[in-house]
Amino acid sequence: MIKTILIIGANSDIAYEFMLQAAKHFKPNVFLLASKNIDHLNQIAADIRIRSNIATQTFQLDVADANACRNFYSNLPVSPDLVVYAAGYLGDQKKAERLSEEAEKILAINYQGAMILLNDAASAMAKKKQGVILAISSVAGLRGRKNNYFYGAAKAALTTYLSGLRARLAPDHIQVITILPGFVDTKMVRHLSLPQKLTATSKQVAETMITAIKQRKDMVYVKNIWWWIMKIIIFIPEKIFKKINW
Repeated sequence: MIKTILIIGANSDIAYEFMLQAAKHFKPNVFLLASKNIDHLNQIAADIRIRSNIATQTFQLDVADANACRNFYSNLPVSPDLVVYAAGYLGDQKKAERLSEEAEKILAINYQGAMILLNDAASAMAKKKQGVILAISSVAGLRGRKNNYFYGAAKAALTTYLSGLRARLAPDHIQVITILPGFVDTKMVRHLSLPQKLTATSKQVAETMITAIKQRKDMVYVKNIWWWIMKIIIFIPEKIFKKINW
């Protein structure tokens, strides 16, 4: 039974839609919401309380700060039944090629922060032998493209980490779910021109997350077409793939 839900990266569009869906399907006692921008987070928390009549608590957390992540989970007021890692940072590929700070930020937000926080969640849930961990990864992590390989590498690390964590926690019947959305119409990518048929809405991602939890899925594509696309992309020979301009 899911009574306490922790959402990391709770200022994201997907996280907001997930809260609305989770309120209806799980009726938790409280949402624990963490994000860097605490002012915006407090506004979201108030909105969720009004819409769902569910208690919310907010916490300021910069997932790019490893020390902040290490101290975060143990200081929560209650141990969550469900932990959702929804933080993400597309970053600037060209900037990351020039400045290691940008590359480090992409890695820290998309992988390092998740690994530290979810390790602590996993240990706590293993003691109780119950719980659900869900993280939003990306199809970009299934093969490196020259136009976003820093982001893709970080997501690849996250996907591999979740696979190993899933195997570790399986004997304790703890779910570890990887969500692969493909393109999503969110504020993070609104400056890009995205193909409509391949692009999901935040609500569609949230609904997929709910279904994955209820059906005890392991890894889920939000749009099934991405399964086929990535099967093709993965098997393109490297000598051809490196010549593709994308």
